[in-house]
Amino acid sequence: MGKTLVAYFSTGGNTRRAAKALAAAAGADIYEIRPVEPYSHADLNWMDKQSRSTLEMNDPASRPEIADALPDMGGYDALLLGFPIWWYTCPAIIRTFLEGLNLAGKRVIPFATSGGSGLGNTADDMKQYAPGAKVESGRMLNGRVTAADLEAWVKELAL
Repeated sequence: MGKTLVAYFSTGGNTRRAAKALAAAAGADIYEIRPVEPYSHADLNWMDKQSRSTLEMNDPASRPEIADALPDMGGYDALLLGFPIWWYTCPAIIRTFLEGLNLAGKRVIPFATSGGSGLGNTADDMKQYAPGAKVESGRMLNGRVTAADLEAWVKELAL
């Protein structure tokens, strides 16, 4: 069992709550992925074809800038990476995050929150942004996930 980092991107607070509970269950460090330009409510309107999030998700080259220095992954063996599901995959800012890190040989385990969709092909999508990483299937953390449930998942992951 090595050292684990829980990193997360949250716009409404659900993923933040899940990340903090997961970090506590795993005894892990935590890092918040904050965009330079925070998302407004209008930016997140997925029904508006011109909203910021829609434009980012429809542009494979989109890489929203991250506000803080990225964590040094040298001391970590695993990354639990959380985000809300956008358009059935990870948000564009997660591309920025993954591509900015050296994750070769590291375990990357996504966890996500969503109002209605599952992880789908998120792990497969993430592999292209984290060359050399061991991207695993991950889990949805919707609703009221208990500490005991998270501790059981962490144990199952052998973190």
